[in-house]
Amino acid sequence: MAEFFNVLAPDSALQTLIERMPRYLEAEMVPTSQALGRITAEPIVALESLPAFVRSTMDGYAVRASDTFGASESLPAYLDVAGEVPMGQASAITLAAGQAAIAYTGGMLADGADAVVMVENTQQIDATSIEVFRPVAPGENVVQIGEDVRCGEPILSEGSLIRPQDIGGLLALGMTQVRVRRSPLVAIVSTGDEIVAPEAAPGPGQIRDINTYTIAALVQQAGGIPVPLGLIPDDYEAQRQAAVDGLSQADMLVSSAGSSVSSRDMTVDVLDSLGSPGVLVHGIAHRPGKPTIIALVDGKPAFGLPGNPVSAMIVFRLLVRPTLYALAGCLQPPQAPMVRARLTRNIASITGREDHVQVRLFEAEGGLQAEPIFGKSNLIYTLIRAAGIVVVPLDQSGLYAGEEVPVQLYH
Repeated sequence: MAEFFNVLAPDSALQTLIERMPRYLEAEMVPTSQALGRITAEPIVALESLPAFVRSTMDGYAVRASDTFGASESLPAYLDVAGEVPMGQASAITLAAGQAAIAYTGGMLADGADAVVMVENTQQIDATSIEVFRPVAPGENVVQIGEDVRCGEPILSEGSLIRPQDIGGLLALGMTQVRVRRSPLVAIVSTGDEIVAPEAAPGPGQIRDINTYTIAALVQQAGGIPVPLGLIPDDYEAQRQAAVDGLSQADMLVSSAGSSVSSRDMTVDVLDSLGSPGVLVHGIAHRPGKPTIIALVDGKPAFGLPGNPVSAMIVFRLLVRPTLYALAGCLQPPQAPMVRARLTRNIASITGREDHVQVRLFEAEGGLQAEPIFGKSNLIYTLIRAAGIVVVPLDQSGLYAGEEVPVQLYH
């Protein structure tokens, strides 16, 4: 059996690809309301100030703050109510000394007012006058023009991942279209004579296809568009044609199974035959997923993932996901949420290899606990039962029970 060549640490393997990969995908305009998870293709600045008028943050009375100085429950300030400023309308009232106007949360202040007294700190004397029991300072309970964002202020830099709050902020400024990078198209190939469709009843020695669908879901989660090409048998010409077809219609190719070194594993030869520079890495210092292949075919990244579903999914998160974000020009890809927990068992490893171990989380005396889930990399339910992973770094030979470790949560 042939040996793995060019075995690299995962970070080094990824960098080997990223530094040679052309950037970025072309830009397009999309409705802001549909831009969730997309990557900005240019810096975005505010075209107006927000808010555009002085607004109240409370229900109460707009006042001149100086008219309330010294007010207390024993010696309230007495103010005449000059009227109200209706929501959604401009003020038609200008306050004189000793006057107040009814104000509503989010509404415009009366002209001449510089603060708002909360309604809880007042008492109505009659239809046209109130008592104020607590003083307010200038600007209290008020949002000034441009306090949220000023005209010309940067909002999002190029390469930003658009979040729900970003959509709200853009629409608040009337920006109904945003320029983003095109979503990467990812061709997905699953290989193996033993693989059948999920709806089929497997015969002896056959298994249902998992990888096409889990990889497609991971592609969507990372902002890409999956292009499944179906099941391909263990035949060199069939696999090569599928790879050619995939790269002709997509920005990236992900093939699962066939990445090892047996006589049936021909992905490395397929990818190396497609274009320049070809295979960059065959083998990473990682468990699971050592036989991973990374290639660049005429500017398009291609991956050969292990066929075992756990390995395929972990390597996808480790290498394919950041490559997708890099293609779209994302400068700070979202990171998995982290918690800290204490291991319930030892985790053995080998120096020079990075291990990803599934863990179950539970609360116990002493805080959050992480219980390792040990299982072979073809057992999908080890992932389903896991809340996240613990990473054993390259330079460590293992982790010890009772040790507090970071846990990367699945999301």
